[in-house]
Amino acid sequence: MTLPPPTYDLVLVLDTEGEDDARAKIVADARTAIEAQGELLRHDDWGDRALAYPIDRKSTGHYHLLQFHAHSPELLSGLDRSLRITDGILRFRIIKLKPGVPEAPDMRSAPAAVPATTPDAATTAAPEAAQAVEPEPEPAPAPEPPVELEVGEPA
Repeated sequence: MTLPPPTYDLVLVLDTEGEDDARAKIVADARTAIEAQGELLRHDDWGDRALAYPIDRKSTGHYHLLQFHAHSPELLSGLDRSLRITDGILRFRIIKLKPGVPEAPDMRSAPAAVPATTPDAATTAAPEAAQAVEPEPEPAPAPEPPVELEVGEPA
């Protein structure tokens, strides 16, 4: 019995200040490399998203997820080498998925945050918020004033 080739996720975070054509070329080159030496399973354009922390003084990045099978280790080393030297990439990560890992969520169809002014948000968010708040701890008792001793008294 032959095992299927391992599945990998490639997450690209591209500079949003770069030209659209340059970003499209980066993604197209990665797809071409994957399709030449592997099998592209999925490509999700997650769009512009806030970064968890600034990278090169930038607070947003354009995210892409490419999921693929690698038929040879040369694909991984070639992708790593080319992505490291390509301008316009803020970060990238190639991750080998363990068998049985669920599919990545569809980030483009994720519901937007509901504004707090809508009645549904007020009625549904308030009970959850009340449960999540921990009670404030009781204040510590005030320290007792120091006892003054007369000279010559035993302590």
